[in-house]
Amino acid sequence: MSLDPSYLEYPKRREGMDHDLYIPSPLPTRKPVAWPDGKTVAVTLLVNLEWFPITPEDTPFRAPGHMVTPYPDYRHYTAREYGTRVGFYRLLDAFAKSGIHATIAVNAAIAERYPSIISDILSEGHEIIAHSTDMNGTIATGLAEAEERALIVQARDTLAGAMGTMPRGWQSIARSQSWNTPRLLVEEGFDYMCDWVNDDLPYLATTEAGTIVSIPFNHELSDRQMIALQQHSMADVTRQIEDAFDWLIVEADRFGGRVLPFTITPYITGLPHRMDAFEQLLAKLAGSSKSWFATAGEVVDSWQSQTD
Repeated sequence: MSLDPSYLEYPKRREGMDHDLYIPSPLPTRKPVAWPDGKTVAVTLLVNLEWFPITPEDTPFRAPGHMVTPYPDYRHYTAREYGTRVGFYRLLDAFAKSGIHATIAVNAAIAERYPSIISDILSEGHEIIAHSTDMNGTIATGLAEAEERALIVQARDTLAGAMGTMPRGWQSIARSQSWNTPRLLVEEGFDYMCDWVNDDLPYLATTEAGTIVSIPFNHELSDRQMIALQQHSMADVTRQIEDAFDWLIVEADRFGGRVLPFTITPYITGLPHRMDAFEQLLAKLAGSSKSWFATAGEVVDSWQSQTD
């Protein structure tokens, strides 16, 4: 049986990328980026503040961390809510001790169910970005465009009503997008997205509706990945973050400023037996002459000011 000739006809077959979303950009060929005040590594903390409905949905897929045992899964529901009620406030205290600001990716349902949290975040000077509606609000190809747009708009407008201003950034649940997501985010007024993980620096993505900045958050540098999945201790986690920081300092001397992302889950890192190591990590990074603790929006603004 021979291969149908149509399989050999591909309009994007060419040198470089087989799509138009972004251009190839090998690390050594880029113009160096300089962060403010001579800092070389931007440390960007992203906290996922999420609400899990007690009845999970599997369309288009079940979100990571969702309910597991038969309904009503109080064990996992209350474990997740621990992060909202207790763990998140430990994180806020830790940030305040080190004098740093973080980016908080917030489900819209958090603003509806726990409105005081939004005020607490903003009063401490942290940044809020949209993180879908709730943990049933997953996105993947196959989701109707109208449904995806409605989900994005609902998340944006709910947070905007609670914040008094529109969120600039977006992170999808599980960083999962459809073919339409970048364009829809542009059309609905977002400046940047935090879903793609193919770089250590922001870069510009192009859609039919215009451009949007992608700021990568490496999925390996995540407490869910390292603790919940790989079963590492918090001491192991802090050592890996410190190793990444030390490596990026050296690399920045050759190629310009770098970004060290760390994604944090309140119901994982916010447990009492992990907080001492976490606070020591923040203090060490904040005490370095090379670190610039910055929100995702601050990193995007600094990067764009040097690339426009």
